[in-house]
Amino acid sequence: MMRHAVCIPFPAQGHLKPMLKLALILHSKGFHITYVHSDYNRRRILKSRGPTSLDGLPHFRYETFSDGLPLSDVFDCTQDTLSLCQSIKENGPQHFRNLIAKLNQTSLSDVPPVTCIISDGCMAFTLDVAEEMGIPELLFWTNSPCGVRCFLEYNHLVEKGILSLKDESYLVDGHLETTVDCINGMSDIRLKDMPSHINNPFMVKYVISETNRASKARSIILNTFYDLDHSILDSMKLFFPPIYEIGPLDLLYNQMIQKDKQNDVGCSMGSNLWKEDSKCSEWLDTKPVGSILYVNFGSVTVMTTQQMIEFAWGLCNSNKEFLWIIRPDVVRGETAVLPEDFLEMTKGTSMMTSWCSQEDVLSHPAIGGFLTHCGWNSTLESIYCGVPMLCWPFFAEQPTNCRYSCKEWGVGLEIDKDVKRAQVTSLIIELMDGEKGNRMRREAQRWKAKAIKATQKGGTSFIKMEKLLNVIC
Repeated sequence: MMRHAVCIPFPAQGHLKPMLKLALILHSKGFHITYVHSDYNRRRILKSRGPTSLDGLPHFRYETFSDGLPLSDVFDCTQDTLSLCQSIKENGPQHFRNLIAKLNQTSLSDVPPVTCIISDGCMAFTLDVAEEMGIPELLFWTNSPCGVRCFLEYNHLVEKGILSLKDESYLVDGHLETTVDCINGMSDIRLKDMPSHINNPFMVKYVISETNRASKARSIILNTFYDLDHSILDSMKLFFPPIYEIGPLDLLYNQMIQKDKQNDVGCSMGSNLWKEDSKCSEWLDTKPVGSILYVNFGSVTVMTTQQMIEFAWGLCNSNKEFLWIIRPDVVRGETAVLPEDFLEMTKGTSMMTSWCSQEDVLSHPAIGGFLTHCGWNSTLESIYCGVPMLCWPFFAEQPTNCRYSCKEWGVGLEIDKDVKRAQVTSLIIELMDGEKGNRMRREAQRWKAKAIKATQKGGTSFIKMEKLLNVIC
């Protein structure tokens, strides 16, 4: 009987792509796949990618579930993460239970019974449903391993009084500079380097609840490779069931799936919630090797108008050419509008658009650096493409990814949270032309080689993927 895996990512942009890549790898190995979008994201993908984008493949189908929030016809902005977590925690279990029951109806003759569930680590309520129905479940933490390692300590930090669920005075009294020296596998990390969830009592409780449930999973999947995160991966074995680090998934996908006709269709199946501008690569094709700074703050980051202006003039004053991705909702509560004189001065040296295929951009020879929010997809893509980073973290585990990029992996420079144009300019010049930038570029190339090796046949991630295929029911 064909194995049937239900893959359900947390319904936010950064979680969709890695889950889709994993689902497509499993599909290529003979699994029937049900990939689950929220109702809202399904509508967004159809709008951004066209009416056939969710047609799927033979034995690869899309289903939806309700995230519990009111449906909106506004598709150019990201749902509020806090509201999404609150709603899913309350409404998710029943909607997911109904979906699994529907898939297991005997009337669906072309759909085999569900044999396993692969859920996002942020959707651990699915473990309770899987247990009720007697279906094995694996958790795929699409967050960074260093972020997940911090999540595992939240409960201990609350017990020790380092984090408070009531008094938030520590957010402004300097307490965030405290070094946390009790996390096995991590060293010299400050509270301010930990995921930003520590700033919100609900999110602290939510993360504790999700990580406490994780021990019920049959296995844990992570999108990384052993050389990059070995100390963290080794320490996490004390908390989790067997861990399978199978990243970078983009590289593993390219390595494991032959480009036959069917999988060419699979390659065209995407998860971007914004319409991609195909002209980015054409513009980059006209530029010298390593000459362009790529700027993208991801799918969730928002900033003030003044912060955006500081970045704009920092870019302009560096006299470097740049590709800047500017979401319509990147400015908090407003439409992003750049100064007219900035637009005039950078007309011949820049391209600005609302979204792109980031993997294609970062792998382009013209890219010499990446100004990023340090989301895990962006960080890992930058690493395996060999591109050094300027880091301006905003949310979730992005501060942790920033710390590791700058202090552990040697591929990043951090921009102050209170961004000023002079610092932006000096760091861009250092990244693109300076001694530190050259050193970071060499380190990035070294990590790129290790990532490629890990995902080739016989590499650590390739071997872990083969082992994972044998344990998934």
